[in-house]
Amino acid sequence: MDMDRTDEQLLETVADLHGVPEGSFNIRKNGKLLGRRSDADIEIASKTDKDGIDIIVKPGVKNKSVHIPVLLTVGDFKDTVYNDFYIGEGADVTIIAGCGIHNATCSDAQHDGIHTFYVAKNAKVRYVERHYASGEGTGKKVFDPITKIYLKENAQFVLESTQLGGVTCSDRKTFATVGKKAQLIVKEKILTDGEEKVLTDFKVKLSGKGSRADIVSRSVAKGHSVQHFRSDLAGKSECFGHVECDGIVLDNARIMSTPRIDAVSPEASLVHEAAVGKIAGEQMLKLMSLGLSEKEAEDAVIKGFLN
Repeated sequence: MDMDRTDEQLLETVADLHGVPEGSFNIRKNGKLLGRRSDADIEIASKTDKDGIDIIVKPGVKNKSVHIPVLLTVGDFKDTVYNDFYIGEGADVTIIAGCGIHNATCSDAQHDGIHTFYVAKNAKVRYVERHYASGEGTGKKVFDPITKIYLKENAQFVLESTQLGGVTCSDRKTFATVGKKAQLIVKEKILTDGEEKVLTDFKVKLSGKGSRADIVSRSVAKGHSVQHFRSDLAGKSECFGHVECDGIVLDNARIMSTPRIDAVSPEASLVHEAAVGKIAGEQMLKLMSLGLSEKEAEDAVIKGFLN
């Protein structure tokens, strides 16, 4: 693959890659395929009707990973891909799908990944999604991802979603239908600064008996940035759902949380928690008493909170 230093830095940030990964991978840059590899356990194929790929994980595959990062390094460009994941019965796989934008122009750069997961009975997926942007240009760096998750009986899906810097604006939508004894776990981390704006929107249906969802969002808003967390959790049978939104507000930033809980069944147990505030003064004082400056103490608190 032909990559420059900017490409390498983006890949390292969004996908922990230091060169070509082992196993299956698909790397896309500026709307074109940069490199791909399939193997006997995980097949990657281009769609024929639109931009995107099909990722097929064979039944029973264990301890395998697939990398599908996307890079944008030009302005005046919008990249939209439709990726469908078919996870076979009893499989256990990790999928790393980061996207990095480096925009040094005065025109906008945008990537929209529409990802749909079909997770079969007894299968497990760990899905790592990282968004990052850099570049001194005045053009916007925009991400509007859509994630759709369909979990069959006793399936498990862990979503680790991270946006920690440089993104001008983002509209992040996640839809999930959780079947019998299936489990959805979401760990979201958001950091905004300057005039950045982000909306995260979760719509989850607990449709099967014994289904479960645990959604935790941790965010820090600095500068004049604005964050809005929305959740819509519906329990349609005997189930348990928990949504937690924790935020730290600094400077002149703003964080909003809008929960909706719909217990369709009397056996549904649904919980929403939200806490937004500033950094506790005693935390700052304790760290500063150890020799840290005010800025160093603030950074340490934020790093610990988001980790």
